Amino acid sequence: MTRYLLERPHTLVPLTFFADRYDSAKSSISEDLTILKRTFQARGTGLLETIPGAAGGTRFLPYILKEEAQQVVGGLIDEMSSDKRYLPGGYVYMSDLLGNPATLRQIGRIFATQYLNQDVDAVMTIATKGVPIAQSVANFLNVPFVIVRHDTEITEGSTVNVNYVSGSSTRIEKMSLSKRSLKPDSNVLIVDDYMRGGGTIGGMISMVEEFDAHLIGVGVVAESTAPAGRTVGDYTSLMRVDAENNTVVSQAGNYLEKIFN
Repeated sequence: MTRYLLERPHTLVPLTFFADRYDSAKSSISEDLTILKRTFQARGTGLLETIPGAAGGTRFLPYILKEEAQQVVGGLIDEMSSDKRYLPGGYVYMSDLLGNPATLRQIGRIFATQYLNQDVDAVMTIATKGVPIAQSVANFLNVPFVIVRHDTEITEGSTVNVNYVSGSSTRIEKMSLSKRSLKPDSNVLIVDDYMRGGGTIGGMISMVEEFDAHLIGVGVVAESTAPAGRTVGDYTSLMRVDAENNTVVSQAGNYLEKIFN
């Protein structure tokens, strides 16, 4: 039961399913679920929610506790605070972190915790570095993720295109998304790896509006110190990372303060 629930977060599972699966009485299944509920809470794994009634069952909602979130963010800050991560032009190297499965799982748990009690229908990101982040968050929320692209691909079919001003280059750029990716009235969470001027995030917000969908929130792993004219006001960041004087300076973003205070 533990494995089944962990692999299907936010999914309501009838008690009769487990009773049939393990050839046990529903009363025995309820006792086992009570033990699991205490264990999940004690270890900070998540909440095991029980819904009474004929249409009820049990549902696992993963989350991360404040102390562990602080450790994760602190570890990310330590990893980022290195002159080896400085790239010419004031950019920051993050690909190794975003390619680490353990790190991605923790990032996914962190953002999923923020939207634990909200209805999210899809996670949106833009190719390419935001893809593993979106996949991890979507996995913990158990919803699809959609990928906005800079170039239209024939395998996407008909697309919706949006023009936006790139915050880093102040040029007009284009992004596209397949018309089949989102349904109207969908609740969309946007995630990305890094935000500088906010132009790309702003473009994805416009994309959500083009689909007559609803923006639930914006989350980024790292942001730069807010430049003048940043177009995105309400967002969550795990870190604030700046490349200056051939080194990288990293500090906590607004996540811990925004979620746990």
